[in-house]
Amino acid sequence: MAQRIETDETGRTPRRGLLRRLGRWLFAIAWRGALALAVVLVLLTLIGSAITPVSTLMIGRWATLQPVNRTVVPLEAISPHVPRMVVASEDARFCRHAGVDFDELFKVIEAGAERGASTIPMQTAKNVFLWPERSYLRKAIEIPLALWIDLVWGKRRLVEVYLNVAEWGEGVFGIEAAARAHFGKSAAELTRREAALLATALPNPRGRDPGAPAAGHRRLAENLMARERGSGDILGCLADESGA
Repeated sequence: MAQRIETDETGRTPRRGLLRRLGRWLFAIAWRGALALAVVLVLLTLIGSAITPVSTLMIGRWATLQPVNRTVVPLEAISPHVPRMVVASEDARFCRHAGVDFDELFKVIEAGAERGASTIPMQTAKNVFLWPERSYLRKAIEIPLALWIDLVWGKRRLVEVYLNVAEWGEGVFGIEAAARAHFGKSAAELTRREAALLATALPNPRGRDPGAPAAGHRRLAENLMARERGSGDILGCLADESGA
């Protein structure tokens, strides 16, 4: 005898069965979407090893017909003061972690702070692949991405990409455009003080003008120069990767 399927008075299958099938359908879409996203991100990071990517902020400006000022330059064409100041300001343990500084991250979590412990690989992952607004979802994606690009790109390439996608003013992206816009010179010609002013503008690139710094901005730059002076060989991992 054929099994009898129970239906309600309208002839439809019970709601529980419909919900179960809907759940399976949504789960299938979710994992396939996650897999597709993972494949895309892997491909983009591999491409990024050879071609300097753009940032999602730049894409957003292009999409809304706003100008983007950027000129890509290799790390060798950037004043050595710039990476030292940026690393000293944004990620002093850059050469000692694998993309995420978990010691600092756990301290921030335990303290209940909303900001902090964002390494250069994490900021690069956010700039290139994710959206700017802070959220737990973005951070959950940002952390494995930072570990991945640190592994695939290496420290030297990470610094190069970061300096070429960071925002330094309205529509100004990358260190070469920043040097031209704020100081009227190339990135290779930037002085130690100018590099410090640019590095300390990164947390608030539209509110701090490195070319005409306010008193508070100047104090931040002076404090950074003092820290950088005593930081020793904070970029030794870049020299190691270049074979120097």
